Amino acid sequence: MSLRCDVLAVGTELLLGQIIDSNSAWIGGELAAHGVDSLVQVKVGDNVGRIAAQLQRLLTDADAVIVTGGLGPTHDDLTREAIAEVMGAELVEDPAIVEVISAMFAERNRAMPDNNRRQALVPVGAAVISQTRGTAPGLICPVLIDGTEKVVYAVPGVPHEMRDMIARAIIPDLRRRSGSDAVIVSRVLRTWGASESGLNERLDHVITELDGPGTPTLAFLASGWNGLKVRLTAKAATSDDCCAQLDHWEARVRAEIDDIVFGTDDETMESIVLDMCRARGLSLAVAESVTGGLVGARLTDIPGSSAVFRGSIVSYATDVKQDLLGVSAGPVVGESAAREMAHGVRERLGADVGLSLTGVAGPDEQDGQPAGTLYVGVVGPGFDVVHHARLPGHREQMRQFSVITALGFVRRALLAG
Repeated sequence: MSLRCDVLAVGTELLLGQIIDSNSAWIGGELAAHGVDSLVQVKVGDNVGRIAAQLQRLLTDADAVIVTGGLGPTHDDLTREAIAEVMGAELVEDPAIVEVISAMFAERNRAMPDNNRRQALVPVGAAVISQTRGTAPGLICPVLIDGTEKVVYAVPGVPHEMRDMIARAIIPDLRRRSGSDAVIVSRVLRTWGASESGLNERLDHVITELDGPGTPTLAFLASGWNGLKVRLTAKAATSDDCCAQLDHWEARVRAEIDDIVFGTDDETMESIVLDMCRARGLSLAVAESVTGGLVGARLTDIPGSSAVFRGSIVSYATDVKQDLLGVSAGPVVGESAAREMAHGVRERLGADVGLSLTGVAGPDEQDGQPAGTLYVGVVGPGFDVVHHARLPGHREQMRQFSVITALGFVRRALLAG
């Protein structure tokens, strides 16, 4: 039986943006990995009525709901009260939980504050998930919705406490309830160089072929300056069966768009470029004007980048380009300047490959070039090229798009060289 489990994240701080809801994303991944469908994730503030209303709504369609957050000892931790309301059950203090929490405080030579007794309140009929990493226990709560038994799981919002309870108690309980050993596996193809609509058009007939029982699903995920992702998701009895499906359909997708696919899953353009340089024994240096150091920052975010990346010269001012990189007098946004910058940084930093970026982020034009103009120079063993691109967006978007665009040109040069 296919089981659906949705997610409800509780906390006003999530709605205000004070804390990013990473718990729901992690839970979704764990459910997928164990073959449990999860179709809806919701955030709600610290209010009993609103929490209960969202639980009721989710349980209308889902077989189970995981609630994360709102199990602390303070007055605004209201998840227990909301679940009890949905269950139509009374909250009763569990002496065993009080004893465990009290012992935790005693181990730290502290007395347990009386408000921690709130964490020992359990709806009648619920089972307790023992706490091993914090003071709040989790809950497994049967709920009757229109004559059908469903289940609500409550776990703390603290990530390491939540993850422990999900792995130790909730996933095993969900698998037992489903009676299924299905596995869901996704594979992401990372692309750059096409619009979302253009990508959709190129894959139209593949999407049509996938619109059938037992086939993977295909979705597009726009990731801004990290490119467009094409995600294939398969569901089967085993991981090997899923991977066999994904291998077949990845090949079908690549047959249509391989010219713009630069990586898979967690790979980024910067990690791909570093890997390609490392495999060829090449070092890389960057001269940045329009991006002001963003390329170097992205490269050095990758562990092990020091084996390839020599450094970056942020030559923002015209005289720095001329004095430090040997750029000739004249316009500094153009093909000639980009080429001279790439050669200059390659020589100055003793690198095998020189990359340069010069352009106009806006809002005003420069050297007669409109905002959004980018020139990229790439020089190295067997290649010496300059690319001209027009990028969309406001100033920050243009600068960020420049990073992946320029690194994409390095990748192409390395492939062709």
